Amino acid sequence: MPERGRARDRTGGYAGTWPPRKAVAASPSQVSSGTFQALAARLRDWVRAEAGPGRLLPWVPVAFGVGIAVYFAADHEPMVWVVVPTAGFLCLAALLLRRHRLFPAAVMIAAMAAGFAVATANTARVAHVVLTRPMYSPLLRGFVETREVRERTDRFVLRVVRMDDPWRHVKLDRVRLSVRKGTAPAVGSFVELKAHLQPPLTPVRPGSYDFARDMYFQGIGASGFVMGAIKIVNPPLGGGIALRYAALMQELRDAIDARIRLVLDGDSRAIATALLTGRRDAITTPVNDAMFISGLGHVLSISGYHMAVVAGVVFFAVRALLALVPALTATFPIKKWSAAAALAAAAFYLLLSGAEVATQRSFFMTAVVLIAVLVDRRAITFRTLAVAAMIVLAIAPQALVHPSFQMSFAATLGLVALVQVGMPKLFATPDHSRTARAALWGGREIVTLALASLVAGFATTPYAAFHFHRVTPYGVIANLLAMPVVSALVMPAGLLGLAAMPFGFDGVFWRLMDFGIEWMIAVAQWVAALPGAIGHMASFGTGPLIAATAGIILLGLLRTPLRWSGAAVIGLAVAWSFAVAQPDILVSADGRNVGVRGDDGRLHLIRTAKDNFTVREWLAADADGRRPDDPSLTAGVSCDDAGCVVEMAGGEIVALARRPDAMEDDCVRARVMVTSWQAPKGCLAQVIDQDRLRREGALTLRRIPGDAKHNFIVDAVRPDHVDRPWSHAAGDEKPTNSGVRPKPKHPTDATPASDDLQPDD
Repeated sequence: MPERGRARDRTGGYAGTWPPRKAVAASPSQVSSGTFQALAARLRDWVRAEAGPGRLLPWVPVAFGVGIAVYFAADHEPMVWVVVPTAGFLCLAALLLRRHRLFPAAVMIAAMAAGFAVATANTARVAHVVLTRPMYSPLLRGFVETREVRERTDRFVLRVVRMDDPWRHVKLDRVRLSVRKGTAPAVGSFVELKAHLQPPLTPVRPGSYDFARDMYFQGIGASGFVMGAIKIVNPPLGGGIALRYAALMQELRDAIDARIRLVLDGDSRAIATALLTGRRDAITTPVNDAMFISGLGHVLSISGYHMAVVAGVVFFAVRALLALVPALTATFPIKKWSAAAALAAAAFYLLLSGAEVATQRSFFMTAVVLIAVLVDRRAITFRTLAVAAMIVLAIAPQALVHPSFQMSFAATLGLVALVQVGMPKLFATPDHSRTARAALWGGREIVTLALASLVAGFATTPYAAFHFHRVTPYGVIANLLAMPVVSALVMPAGLLGLAAMPFGFDGVFWRLMDFGIEWMIAVAQWVAALPGAIGHMASFGTGPLIAATAGIILLGLLRTPLRWSGAAVIGLAVAWSFAVAQPDILVSADGRNVGVRGDDGRLHLIRTAKDNFTVREWLAADADGRRPDDPSLTAGVSCDDAGCVVEMAGGEIVALARRPDAMEDDCVRARVMVTSWQAPKGCLAQVIDQDRLRREGALTLRRIPGDAKHNFIVDAVRPDHVDRPWSHAAGDEKPTNSGVRPKPKHPTDATPASDDLQPDD
């Protein structure tokens, strides 16, 4: 007879009842232990899957970029003769460990070391002299390398051959000069002129964008403006092949602009020229602001989108033409021929647009995709993105800290993840489903465009908030309304116009461009006028930005449920960004502008010089929508001939002393005193003088929370311990004047009006 509580099953075994007779209920500790072990096992499985074959390559450029970021965070320039061999040794070690379980970690370490070494070697390669103090009228002779046509002034880069200044022995390689509109010399000209030179523009506050670093890697050691006339003289030697090429491309851009000018005018002409040649400085300020506020600003800067449209139009046009010949279709690889033609068109577009770093990055990404088609590989993959990123960072490591690189690759990562992961799941439905029926009416394309705009906007938001202090809440709407017209009408018409120029039939295509551009401008202005269109974001430092970047990378590259850790990191970055305290006092690098936070939580400005650029940047970084000329900025500020005072939150006084006789009183009454004079001994105020500003640049002061003495944490653009090639520690060099302002010897005076000069001139 069978045992009680058990029954014999069909296979001859016994099926026990539940719970078993002698079973004991598991304790909570046992349950939690089992759950923890199961979770740990699941996590190990996910980690193994992420580290599996083929999953390592997309992380190599991430580690390479981390190494570059560490380089730019260094206080002093690393020794290239130490860094490069060290990186080589680590790369060799990783190669030897390729069959070891430590290989993934070794590859990541080697990639970081390689990124650090490449950035160090690149800086050594472009090393040149950077001006540290103003020069008021040196005589310069050299070749004009580039020329920019802007709204109010023109600007050109001069490769200096000879530099005469009796007071100083400084030899700059290149300078960037502004001139009166219409007086810039032609590219390739050898000119002689006198100029007012300034050191490259440093950040207007700690943490803001460093224009001096950009200029350093462009080989430019100073900026300024021309004084008097520009004389065209005979060169002592040839300019070289590179200069002749630059002159040829400039003539081609001028010819295109001239042909467009015959048909279009105003912002339509400026935007058409920007889309085809990369020259976007002639766009008026209201339209430019509307484009960026609405989220369409990316259209004005040649990027991956423009390269993709150019390559796509040429690819499909060539393929369609070749498909008309059945013999070619059946015998030859016309798809590869079309990809080769598209690659040639993208290369020409790169050269025509000036081959700036941002455009080079876009070309490399497009080229990798087209080369994948040529060698029968999938075009849009994470490997393609990884290869393009490695090429860009290896050629120009400084691109990593540029907003265009950050926004472009963040958007591309999001779009590749959408194509690889999201789109197959979204549209993997039977043909008779609602999705298929909607696709017949273009619903799938509309959803795809909306998702692409949403994903790209989400991915670029942290960088737009960090660099430009604004977000575009209606960016998806603007892109949905404008981008189909730009893609289907504006860019194809522009390409056809270029092709028709030699035959004289380009006018009709410029008019077609005009229709699309006018529509895009109308959309931008309408969206920019919507309530809440301008989303202000206060500065939040690099910490939240790094966290947001890590979250986006995790969310984009991981394939297991571990990817959702990226969403958690992004949430942490958002909370962190809103928790960052804003400075209580800001001091400009020249000490002539001081911003003080009052009891109302807003900035109040002491202004002894007109510097709208600095004030505008301060307000933007404070998420303050006021304009630099807003009267409320000076509310509560009291000024006389001796100086100015204003109360900060809590009632303490901040003073700016203009004369020595004002300092005695300010030392007693003020908590902080800014002055260009030497403060008397025993001054009770915290003194910020010109020597400190010259050494450290612009400053911000934050109260130490909970400090009974109300002391400040001081952040500087250039702390005392920092000395980089583009931001040298200040020396003892004194300003000099090598003469008086020259009288022009030519009928055309190129000196620009002071009101027309831009902050970086």
